[in-house]
Amino acid sequence: GTLAGPWLAARMGVDPVRVDAMRRAGELIAVREPGSTEWLYPAWQFEKGTPRRDVARITAEARAARIDEKRLYDLLTTPMGLGGTGRRTLVDLLLEGRADEVVASIRTAR
Repeated sequence: GTLAGPWLAARMGVDPVRVDAMRRAGELIAVREPGSTEWLYPAWQFEKGTPRRDVARITAEARAARIDEKRLYDLLTTPMGLGGTGRRTLVDLLLEGRADEVVASIRTAR
């Protein structure tokens, strides 16, 4: 699931402007639904209410590869394997503590 920016800000106990600044700085991943102006933050990037430390590494690699937020989200959540037929995603690897593999996959997605 995803979390709306204002809800996330309230949950984290920070101003919504701070959440947006974290997104712009690459500390958080967010996407927008087509036609919407509201950023949505995937829940999997948080652990015990704080951003996973590897999220910044992943967004930095995506930015270096000129991958935008939508494409990054798609890369992270699309099933791996030939034609996307597998059930596992890069998010699964991240949650297993295999961030180096996620970063390498983002690097090769250029």
